[in-house]
Amino acid sequence: MLKIGNVAAPNNVVLAPMAGVCNPAFRLIAKEFGTGLVCAEMVSDKAIMHGNKRTMEMLYVDEREKPLSLQIFGGDIETLVEAAKVVDTQTNADIIDINMGCPVPKVTKCDAGARWLLAPDKIEQMVSSVVAAVSKPVTVKMRIGWDDEHIYAVQNAKAVENGGGSAVSVHGRTRVQMYSGTANWDMIKEVKNAVGIPVIGNGDVFTPEDARRMLDVTGCDGVMIGRGALGNPWMLYRTVRYLTEGVLSPEPLAEEKIRIAVLHMDRLIALKGELVAVKEMRKHLAWYLKGLTGAARVKDVIMEMESRDEIVHILNEFVEKLAAGEADEQTAEEAAVH
Repeated sequence: MLKIGNVAAPNNVVLAPMAGVCNPAFRLIAKEFGTGLVCAEMVSDKAIMHGNKRTMEMLYVDEREKPLSLQIFGGDIETLVEAAKVVDTQTNADIIDINMGCPVPKVTKCDAGARWLLAPDKIEQMVSSVVAAVSKPVTVKMRIGWDDEHIYAVQNAKAVENGGGSAVSVHGRTRVQMYSGTANWDMIKEVKNAVGIPVIGNGDVFTPEDARRMLDVTGCDGVMIGRGALGNPWMLYRTVRYLTEGVLSPEPLAEEKIRIAVLHMDRLIALKGELVAVKEMRKHLAWYLKGLTGAARVKDVIMEMESRDEIVHILNEFVEKLAAGEADEQTAEEAAVH
């Protein structure tokens, strides 16, 4: 179990708040696959203050997703506080998370995201201001530092704790690294040893065994999975099962992958309409198809399509061909034996 403030998650596997990915369609699948806590993609504090329609839709939480953490970002304490109040009183999210890790230039140039990592002295004031204004637990997701010369992970985590933050998630990379290189789990361990609040480790967890190793190496309280879950919610289920029962479940078959991909697309269509959802789903379908024999050709065809039914037809045909190919292989093997 993972306890953040007054919120108890059933296990310590957490879905990372990935932009353009973690909408209710995918979050609900992650929850159905057993994930303890799901995090929504980050939302701009200023966009919340302007009451932007698309932004307000991003604050929607399906009851079945709970417990859920809703992430906001901004570079100004006043607007972060006001946005947090909206999340606190107008959504049924359980936790308010503040982004201090996004490395994208359009975010950092507004003093938001990873830019906070350079200001340990301001972090405590920012967190305490938000905590004082809301009733839900407040957490922070951060990176270990801006670059190799500015790694203030321990100071920054202590500032979050001193400001009344209920937990901190630490991605073991600097802002300059973006998503390249290797995550520094030793820094996550240092943070865990320095603070009393729960620490969630993030970075380079692509298998259930990686998750186990991260917990053992860093001593952290939870494991956050991001890119490892793209087109692969089974990674979440397999990790939960491995950590709780020590059982390594098999990888999904092609048929199961496609079934969940179509479910994901249908939920996205229900949220955003067919035209928008199908375009948005293309990248997800590429992820779901990854590793399957002959998937490259199917991806090329799907990338041009705008109709849900056409895509489903192509995917079903693909699975049937794969199954027929496997059956032919088995027959050939049996013939060889006899």
